[in-house]
Amino acid sequence: MGDESLEEQFKKLKFLVELSAHKNQNSNLSFDTLVQMDESDGISPSEPISDTVEKQLEVEDSVQKIYDDVLSKGSEHFPALNRKGHLIYTNIFLHKPLPSQMTVLDASHCWILYWLINATSLLGGVQSIKNDVCQNCIKMAMSYLYEDDEDEGFGGGYMQTPHLADTYAMLCTLAIVGDEECWSQIDRKKVYHLLLSLKNKDGSFAIAKDSETDTRSVYCALCTACMLNILDDELKKGVEDWIVSCQTYEGGFAGNPGDEAHSGYTFCAIASLCILESPARIAELINVDSLLRWLCHRQYAIEGGLSGRTNKLVDGCYSHWGGGTAALLECISGNRNVINRTALQNYILCCCQAEPFGLVDKPGKYPDFYHTNYVLCGLSACQHYQIYDEKLALKEGTAFGYRPITIPDEKVITIDEKNLVEALDPVFVAPSGSVLKMRNYYRELMPC
Repeated sequence: MGDESLEEQFKKLKFLVELSAHKNQNSNLSFDTLVQMDESDGISPSEPISDTVEKQLEVEDSVQKIYDDVLSKGSEHFPALNRKGHLIYTNIFLHKPLPSQMTVLDASHCWILYWLINATSLLGGVQSIKNDVCQNCIKMAMSYLYEDDEDEGFGGGYMQTPHLADTYAMLCTLAIVGDEECWSQIDRKKVYHLLLSLKNKDGSFAIAKDSETDTRSVYCALCTACMLNILDDELKKGVEDWIVSCQTYEGGFAGNPGDEAHSGYTFCAIASLCILESPARIAELINVDSLLRWLCHRQYAIEGGLSGRTNKLVDGCYSHWGGGTAALLECISGNRNVINRTALQNYILCCCQAEPFGLVDKPGKYPDFYHTNYVLCGLSACQHYQIYDEKLALKEGTAFGYRPITIPDEKVITIDEKNLVEALDPVFVAPSGSVLKMRNYYRELMPC
């Protein structure tokens, strides 16, 4: 217990006594795990103080104060998902113009729609995205579909040229709302030509014309082609080898060969491979043990949340980028519990919910659309296993061979109904089944 006062030591010992009595009655895994997290060792006191260490200590301190407060109130008062509040947050911005200070996001219209609509769907608010106001939002967003004589794709805003990240985000949004009228407006032949024009000789894709290349752009290209049912051997040529070359000595994947491993790029790399290959084949292509080790080290003992890189702070968004990678890696490795789901759920429920609504990076931060969406995606990854169904994959393709199940084992995670969110498609990051429905719509059409 180190330099803690006698009063603080007594308080924690009281927790342990109460916990022991609690276990003898009806164990609550979330509460029990939180006690262990609160008692965990953080950075060693002998660690030289640097800016990085100082910031880590600040985060550990702020999180421990929250956990101490939760534990002092007992398991019956454990924080629950503020579903109603978060739905109010997403619906406010879906139904009203954004404030003027958000003009800096003018190139992110497609992403804003995706973040808000996907988050709303995960919270079970499907009906609120079926009304006229939201549908008008979607139809307006169709004006971001930019085309010329040869190419077509979504830009970030009106009259902005095609960008693969925006195209991916908008296609996911259209899949969620299930608007076939909008689906019919997309010229797949021109999108295919755009993808070919962005393909590099080494197998990778640029994110836009005369722009950067990384595992993110490859992921967006493959998702776009797969959703529109235009993924062929020409688009796939060399992609697999290029992705594999991005695995680093640490085990995670970088944006480009030779760069630093990062959770966001790692998810994009693994999800891309899941579009191209079965889990068994992926296990032959990459160093699974190294990736498992690296990913496990992204989860910190005190916070329970995940970081994006070595020696970086936890961030709520990595609940998805790391947690989503873990969901796929469990299918690849056969290891069913790559991360501590209960610890991550604790971090999300206790530390990532802002008042009165929205979700955040870490305590003390303000909510935003990005974190609200990806923290909820991470919560979904905590609560669901992904099963790779070979028969389903044979019928629908490897990318669609994954089906989620709510985790039934209370020794893995306790899921109260009030905290349960919808299951995700682990590859495309949209509600389960939504992207498959869109792909099947295009599959029934004549080849483009």
